[in-house]
Amino acid sequence: NLPFFYNQNLQKTFSSVVYYCQNCNIPLIQEKDKNNVCPLCSAKSKYISADIRPVFPQEKILLAIILQKSVEEILQSSVWTNNLHYFINGKSQNLKQDDLKKLDTENAKKIILQNQSSVLEDSPAYEFFYSNIKKFSLANKNRLNIIKEESFDFIKDAVKKFSKENVVLSFSGGKDSTVCANLVIQALSDPTLTHLFCDTTLELPFTHQYIERYKKSFPMTEFRTAKNNEQDFLAVCRDIGPPARMMRWCCSMFKTGPITRVLNRKFGNKQILTFYGIRSSESVARSKYSRITENNESMKIQKQTVASPIFYWKDFDIWLYLLSEKIDFNEAYRLGYERVGCWCCPNNNERSQVLNKIYIPEQAKKWRDFLIEFAKSVGKPDAENYVDEGSWKARQGGNGVESAKDVKIKSAACTTEEDAKIFSLNKKCDDTFLNFFVPFGKISKELGRRLLNEVIILDTKTGLPLLAIQPFNQNGFEHAVKIKITNAKNPQDIMRKVGYQIRKFNACRQCLKCESVCRHGAITITSGEYYINPEKCVHCKMCVTEKYLTGGCMMEKYLRTKGE
Repeated sequence: NLPFFYNQNLQKTFSSVVYYCQNCNIPLIQEKDKNNVCPLCSAKSKYISADIRPVFPQEKILLAIILQKSVEEILQSSVWTNNLHYFINGKSQNLKQDDLKKLDTENAKKIILQNQSSVLEDSPAYEFFYSNIKKFSLANKNRLNIIKEESFDFIKDAVKKFSKENVVLSFSGGKDSTVCANLVIQALSDPTLTHLFCDTTLELPFTHQYIERYKKSFPMTEFRTAKNNEQDFLAVCRDIGPPARMMRWCCSMFKTGPITRVLNRKFGNKQILTFYGIRSSESVARSKYSRITENNESMKIQKQTVASPIFYWKDFDIWLYLLSEKIDFNEAYRLGYERVGCWCCPNNNERSQVLNKIYIPEQAKKWRDFLIEFAKSVGKPDAENYVDEGSWKARQGGNGVESAKDVKIKSAACTTEEDAKIFSLNKKCDDTFLNFFVPFGKISKELGRRLLNEVIILDTKTGLPLLAIQPFNQNGFEHAVKIKITNAKNPQDIMRKVGYQIRKFNACRQCLKCESVCRHGAITITSGEYYINPEKCVHCKMCVTEKYLTGGCMMEKYLRTKGE
């Protein structure tokens, strides 16, 4: 199960859990054992959790407010947490989701503001925090050395097949990508490696502040930013609905797509090695990933090998490394954020939503107002409750969304010709429409019947006509096209793929997923126009295959309505 571990000792290391030394008042990362003792004082330690992270003084103030305890008392306590399970001086204190939901965030903001001077870097609260961390680092020093050495070996092994010019560090501004980047730079002794940051336009302000500090700290680094400048997140939300846990269209449009564009510009068709700060413990989905993945069908971005040096690390490993090595990191973690991706992500927990109300109140209010407006537009009877209870995160399909009609393929069988169908379009049949059929073969206008404005698509292998396309007048269809299949062994399969392209033409929202799917860089979406370059297209038909794009177009997944 752990193919990249070199021996059983490493396997035991990465399956370690958290014990606590009550005498030293610190957590210890140790293998499961009934007789574990503290390496500093030899006192017997007690198991407390599978994973843990430190609670910084800023978050301690919020915790004191929630628990209705003295701020001073909590600031002078050793506090650690695993989700909502806190440990204050080693004693367990569970919070509930309702504790966060019931929090008066306006009052919390006032108390936090009143105590700002208490959490400055030179304050007694931070003096206590760092003295506690110093003991934590010393007690867990051996573990740190083991996981560092293992990661260095992995990185050096992964990079053997690549020149350093083709190595990329995926950099989100979060703790994991910070640790990953630092490890790779140290292992390869190269501070010039290309860093790629994706500005989704939904980053926390603390992330942008950290990115600027990072660039100043590493002036030799080639730092590139990917950003979708052609789309406005809220405008897209109004069109197709907000993203949900199972419908995160935002990832393709504002992350994967822009990243693919930057990689295509810099590397073209070269195979690259990208180091990611992915960890298996982050989610069930990520636990199914591989530590190193070469170009395959499951990857979101083609033409790359993905390597994850910290794949088996847990939260306590990340913080042990950051704090022991005295590495700068995103300030959001000091406030209590557990993740620093898109601040309005449907995968964010209740804690993040509370922190948003406190630290980015204008954005939080604007988002809530939009969600309520959306809920009303799709007929939710109690819109505010639908939003505040997080029901919008479980939304599926395009029920109630006007644009859902664009993914519905309206067609009729042609009564005069076999293997021919008439399709409804929401725009006229022109050169833009014809371009969608480049994957099927060579477009030939001269071979079609001119009086009918017919265009023939020639099969690239046989040179024979495969499709005949012509504008068509059909009752009930404002714009229509007739498409006939010829010389095909499996006309039904071809017609289904034709339907995919019809859907793309009608429903394209420039999500950029098709750009990412194409390994040859043949598909581009610029100035609102979807374009397939005939010179680059190799007719592999990945862009019209179900397993790569649901229904041939990602909008099918996001806008499909029940019963269809």
